[in-house]
Amino acid sequence: MKPARAWDLFGWLVWISLGATHPVLPQSLLPAPGITEAVYDATLSLPVAGIVSQRPFREGQFVEAGQILIELDSQLETLERERRRLVLEQRRNEFESLRRLFEQNSISVKKEELDKARADYEIAQAEWAMAEEQFRRRRLAAPCAGTVAEIFPELGEAVQAHQPLVRLVDTRRVWFIANLEPHWCARLQPGQVVQLSIEAAPLPIQTTGTVAFLSPVADPASGLRKVKILLENPDGRITPGSAGHLHAILAAQPEASPAAR
Repeated sequence: MKPARAWDLFGWLVWISLGATHPVLPQSLLPAPGITEAVYDATLSLPVAGIVSQRPFREGQFVEAGQILIELDSQLETLERERRRLVLEQRRNEFESLRRLFEQNSISVKKEELDKARADYEIAQAEWAMAEEQFRRRRLAAPCAGTVAEIFPELGEAVQAHQPLVRLVDTRRVWFIANLEPHWCARLQPGQVVQLSIEAAPLPIQTTGTVAFLSPVADPASGLRKVKILLENPDGRITPGSAGHLHAILAAQPEASPAAR
């Protein structure tokens, strides 16, 4: 064997040996960093101003949908609602009495009188509904179940319309959000199951999630695409805001998308 060819063969053997000892992972297997967020995290407010009269929950408490978180002083609204209810009841009774007489072909009731009574009754219904709405707007109800993360005003404090009052967070489901390189995006589809690790003490949490959204467009500056992966978190092990990594695709074929369930 000629010396040059022997040297070439030796070089190839060294290269193969080094590659076998220190394999270079393809880009598709490199973990992709991301951050976790609660699926629902909102700061709630009211459309009216007033004085805080009730704060039935404390920060950290779990609430169900529909429970009242903040109530403003509503004495005037309560009185107006009762007045409109009494007026509505009176107008209904007057209309029903005239209608019964009219249906009995009584000459004492004209059609014009019945029409006016009906109009008065319908106006009273609308005014009572307005009074109910004014009363409802002074009570901040939880739009969904979740944990009270922050309560901003104190009892007796005056608040303005649309001022932040309560931060409500539902941590039972968590988003893992990442901006991915093209080699990841080419392999991901909504509905796929993926493996992730989330930073926690003392050890990272190993979990799985379902791809819920893959942005159809890339950021023009970086070329990255946004992905949202849904994680179930019923025991609260994952703290929203924690960093993590996307490691692998476990299910090659997409499952039913979470949005379609």
